[in-house]
Amino acid sequence: MPKRPLSAKSRRTARALGDYVSTFRRLQGLTAEQVADRAGITRNTLRKLEQGDASVGLDVFLEVCRVLGVLDFVTEGMNPYETALGQSLVEQNLALPKRVRR
Repeated sequence: MPKRPLSAKSRRTARALGDYVSTFRRLQGLTAEQVADRAGITRNTLRKLEQGDASVGLDVFLEVCRVLGVLDFVTEGMNPYETALGQSLVEQNLALPKRVRR
């Protein structure tokens, strides 16, 4: 089955995440080879991730984030109870009337 093309916004986000991974790696003084070895991936796969190639699996992204010590930030950023959007949605759902069975 052919892959669905990514939206422009999703492509930009993949590139931004790749840039962030690259920046965190460099700020820590780590080489691509060091991060790839610690994450159990090839340098080519890390290069693809850092370039924003969305075909790189989520497992690779998460493992590289773990190696860089930023995995908790990824988790916190998606926690619906810790984000403004999530909190707003929770409040909206609490304001809804309970479903009544007939």
